[in-house]
Amino acid sequence: MAAVADCPLCDADGGVLVVRTPPLRLIRAQEAGFPGFYRVVWHGHVAEFTDLAAPQRALCMEAVAQVEVAMRRHLSPDKVNLAALGNQVPHLHWHVIARYRWDSHFPAPVWAAAQRPAPADRLAAVEAALPAMEQELAETLRRLASGHAGT
Repeated sequence: MAAVADCPLCDADGGVLVVRTPPLRLIRAQEAGFPGFYRVVWHGHVAEFTDLAAPQRALCMEAVAQVEVAMRRHLSPDKVNLAALGNQVPHLHWHVIARYRWDSHFPAPVWAAAQRPAPADRLAAVEAALPAMEQELAETLRRLASGHAGT
């Protein structure tokens, strides 16, 4: 699973790095209006989830689950969206997105057209909760990865 030339997720982190472990990293995407938008990115360049061996798949999905758990605890979203599309960037990564009834696109996907402006005070409240959540996630994902050494 070597890096692939011209792959944006092989060439760079792909957002604000929260934590890097040997098999994967967590980044905060810089998507305007969606402060609780994260990606779990597998380091090795694979296009599909089933390109991973079963223990790697288990680790990857547990990382996604831990991001969701932390979001629910710290950000109290109305819904958490999970997606692994890869149509534009065929490098395995999971989107984990905190969604709110008040966000600009709800209930449509974040990639749809905006339906209303998001309230600035509510966006600021979510942003204020991110540092504590990210610190917890960094610790959690390091422990998770160390328990799956050799994955």
